[in-house]
Amino acid sequence: MTVGGRRLVLLAQRAAWLPEHATLLVADVHIGKAVAFRRLGVPVPHGTTGETLERLQQIVMQTRAEHQVVLGDQLHSRTGLAAQTLSQVERWRAGHPGLRITLVRGNHDDRAGDPPAPWGVECVDGPLRLGPLALVHEPAAVPGAYSIGGHFHPCAWVGRRHDRLRLPCFHVGPEVAVLPAFGAFTGMHALPRGDRDRVFVIAGDEVRSLHFANA
Repeated sequence: MTVGGRRLVLLAQRAAWLPEHATLLVADVHIGKAVAFRRLGVPVPHGTTGETLERLQQIVMQTRAEHQVVLGDQLHSRTGLAAQTLSQVERWRAGHPGLRITLVRGNHDDRAGDPPAPWGVECVDGPLRLGPLALVHEPAAVPGAYSIGGHFHPCAWVGRRHDRLRLPCFHVGPEVAVLPAFGAFTGMHALPRGDRDRVFVIAGDEVRSLHFANA
């Protein structure tokens, strides 16, 4: 699709690709969230950081991205930075020395702090302007630009009554687009849909436009 005069490719790996800028967009990675929950005594799955990094590896190789922008919440909290988590990310980063990574700080980053120096991440406060686009964490209209953000972890319900699925989605409005959460261990929330909004659900390895009965 085209937003703000730029081509935006929606990827089933819960990311978006800006080919004219060789830039990959991901939102709400929440590295260390599972560790933080386990330290609070909550039994949650292991291996979520590895799953997230493996998916990121796939799309970096697929797109040959030169720049990756994280639209907020790269880290979940300070308590989630276990030694194993740190080493996993450092090994991944060492395998991509030529990839420029920028974090547009989000609300969790404000509490967790900037990523460790070995991760090689440039950290900025939004909006980050990229041509006619404004890259943000919390989605909001930016005068003179088309805004792309995250924060809400959008999803959509498909099916009827008891036979319903909740799927991550891209929520694309006339002025603002919201990306799904990239992290493997994150919640999801259905957003109100305006008359001009479009919703694209991720179903397995496909991105599909969701058509509503009243559309």
